[in-house]
Amino acid sequence: MPRFDVTIAGELNLDLIFYGLREELPPEREVLARDMKLTLGSSSAIVAHNLACLGSRVGFQSRIGVDEMGTVALDRLAAGGVDTSLVRRVSGSQTGLTVILHHGGWRNILTYPGTIAELTLSDLDFDYLSDSRHFHLSSFYLQTALRPHIKDLFRRLKAAGLSISLDTNDDPENRWGDDLRDVLQQVDILFPNENEARKIAGTDDLDLALDRLATMVPLVVAKLGPKGAIARRGEEKFVAPALKADVVDAVGAGDSFNAGFLHRYLLGADLPTCLAWGNLAGALSTTRPGGTEAFRDREHRERFLRVEAPVLGAK
Repeated sequence: MPRFDVTIAGELNLDLIFYGLREELPPEREVLARDMKLTLGSSSAIVAHNLACLGSRVGFQSRIGVDEMGTVALDRLAAGGVDTSLVRRVSGSQTGLTVILHHGGWRNILTYPGTIAELTLSDLDFDYLSDSRHFHLSSFYLQTALRPHIKDLFRRLKAAGLSISLDTNDDPENRWGDDLRDVLQQVDILFPNENEARKIAGTDDLDLALDRLATMVPLVVAKLGPKGAIARRGEEKFVAPALKADVVDAVGAGDSFNAGFLHRYLLGADLPTCLAWGNLAGALSTTRPGGTEAFRDREHRERFLRVEAPVLGAK
């Protein structure tokens, strides 16, 4: 039996979230926030942390600096039950940081990449990554040093018998490069949100985007926020409603969806059940600040899942 259910290679950093900001931030003025939270961030780490909290065996590799922010992020991830034994700490580089500015119904996301953009293939131990049933990658466009080698990494992992999922997340340069098409040839599950699905497929029509993506990968799972989620497996279509929750913020909700979906998928659940668990995990995430705080609180997490799972039919 493989050591892990899921291995993940990717970014590890903190999120600094400010709440209650006015919509316009005037220059050269001190602007006060209503509240703030410093929490474990980064799509890759959020997926890993929340998968482990749900009960999956997760191994994680990354590159971070020898600094306080790296230490806090690493400790938070390990506390969630993720194996972090091969995370590299590199002197002379700074761990990345994301600052999120909440303005009511929308937000600004500012990221200093730091070590996020420096992770290379040589930082990764293939034997460790391949000692797993499944491999997941997030933040395709942020991992600039690793990106040219992702296709080959995926090919080798597939040859070792792993299934692969990918969440590209946003492209800060809004180019959505052609190299992604080659990478998708090795992907089993693609996890875009609504906007990313349109951008990757090159159309503003979501249905057409899903039609196109369904010809590129065996399973497309599109996250639609308050509208729930859609899965496409060839010509088959599965739709699942979102769960209403008392929302604090939606930071990391899509990553938490990935965790919930993959956790049940790797247990052999059918697609409607996987979608329901994705929506359940995504809703749980929104009940606390950031993408991992709701999962860190074991009592809150277990109570929410126990009460809300029957609402969605999440077996």
